[in-house]
Amino acid sequence: MKKFKQLDLFSISDLQHFSGIKAHTIRMWEQRYNALQPLRSEGNTRYYNGSQLRRLLNIVSLMNEGHKVSQLGLLPDQALYNLVDKHLSAPVPDPSDEYLISQIISAAVNYDEAYFDKIFLNAVLRSGLKDAYVKIIYPVLQRLGLLWAGNKLHPAQEHFVTNLFRRKILSAIDALPPPSSSKTSWLLFLPENEFHDLGLLLSSFLLTQAGTKVIYLGENMPLDSLKSAVAELRPTALLTFLIGKKEMEQGKAYLSSLSKSFRTSKIFAACEGSWANGLPKGKNLAIVRSVDELEKEIRANVV
Repeated sequence: MKKFKQLDLFSISDLQHFSGIKAHTIRMWEQRYNALQPLRSEGNTRYYNGSQLRRLLNIVSLMNEGHKVSQLGLLPDQALYNLVDKHLSAPVPDPSDEYLISQIISAAVNYDEAYFDKIFLNAVLRSGLKDAYVKIIYPVLQRLGLLWAGNKLHPAQEHFVTNLFRRKILSAIDALPPPSSSKTSWLLFLPENEFHDLGLLLSSFLLTQAGTKVIYLGENMPLDSLKSAVAELRPTALLTFLIGKKEMEQGKAYLSSLSKSFRTSKIFAACEGSWANGLPKGKNLAIVRSVDELEKEIRANVV
């Protein structure tokens, strides 16, 4: 199928990736319920614009709140927006995660910061920052990352929403009181050429919340510079993230180097559980597979 390079044009496979709804189901919704009205190129190829993508995301969100697609497909766009807004304001104790995920993606596609703020605040008020990260932020980033890697998402859209997430987590960290008498200090960093630090920022929030001192070096930290910082600061623990799955062998070598270089510090390496078993382990090295595991390690290693 033709790939649409313009920012506001999408194929049905693009809609599938954004919404999580199979292409054949989208076509069925078009035929049965007139949910979307695809356009046609000169070569008779079906395509959709940004307004139709947002309409689909709204329909998916509302379906997860109990509405029927047969009814939603008949509604005009403004009526769908009004229903979405009503659900965001309703005191629902256990909202659908997919509902919020779809709406944040919609905000990213449309560069709508005000709408993003409203959804994000809703998610945090209902779940707290940690659960919002696990249930909402991380799934959004996974979906947007796959779209970006497949050249189906403009890089500016991914950067837009990622930086909004960063600002929210940084604000939450700033709102916490500084640790007063912690005997432990954690040094947080990402390996060289790694720049995706949202997980590291959440870790900083959880550690600060637990009352420990955090030394945040951030992304793209060369090993030589890291050695100098550790020698000067003498942290009790180091925390890093391994994000690139394709660099498994490089990750193994990197962790072995960390373990040998910092024998007097406890080293925590966070990564997805799907490839954690292949990483080296040592007396001073622990692999963290989830936010819950990280919290467990924080409780055991913060004094």
